[in-house]
Amino acid sequence: MKKPRVPANDLTQYDSLADQWWDPRGPFAALGWIAAKRGQLIPQADRPGATLVDVACGGGLLHPHIAGKGYKHVGVDQSERSLEVAQAHGVDETILADVAKLPFEDESVDVVVAGQCLEHVPDPYAVVAECCRVLRPGGTLLLDTIADTFLARILIVTLTENLPLPGMAPKGCHDHRLFVNRERLARTARQGGVPLRMYGLWPEAKALIPWFFKLRTTVPMFPTKSTNVMFQAIGTKTAAPSGNGR
Repeated sequence: MKKPRVPANDLTQYDSLADQWWDPRGPFAALGWIAAKRGQLIPQADRPGATLVDVACGGGLLHPHIAGKGYKHVGVDQSERSLEVAQAHGVDETILADVAKLPFEDESVDVVVAGQCLEHVPDPYAVVAECCRVLRPGGTLLLDTIADTFLARILIVTLTENLPLPGMAPKGCHDHRLFVNRERLARTARQGGVPLRMYGLWPEAKALIPWFFKLRTTVPMFPTKSTNVMFQAIGTKTAAPSGNGR
């Protein structure tokens, strides 16, 4: 019997797989590695009561990497079960909301993070514009996502969703048509007052192979010059928005 086709970008998986967010060899393992790298880039809070908004926070994988940096960690997600997991793992406040309509005042947040989120939403540039809107001047915006390239489609969808290996994304997790245009992303952020620096992101091969053989519990991510597959972008809000730029 032919197996039923799994829909692309099936967001219901984040509810059905919520109990696997923290499994070090489960389908979200690589998201944990990326969260660790993300945490290294987040500066120490520069004022009492500083807030970090974690857009599409999932199960709260970022939390241990920012604990002690002085932020109130607020997670926003559209998966209720994932938010329950995030709260159980230390996220200070969780909000069930549309990530394209963040429930925060203009220029009220010290750090906004949107990790492995933009490639799952219908309009990633609207989400970036919202992130810029709520970010205060001097605040940090940190994004990581997948580029809209043929190479990314082959590696992220064709390979990782079909290889019978631990830590691979579940089948139907991505829709390559939602992958992100880097130029448009940079333009949107710049119009929101946040010039971005971009670089590629890749797992360290000498750690990845031992991880497959259960000789390591995690894999470091390292920056690369090429942004053709997965990439990070970081910037500081320096000016008032100059238009929607989308």
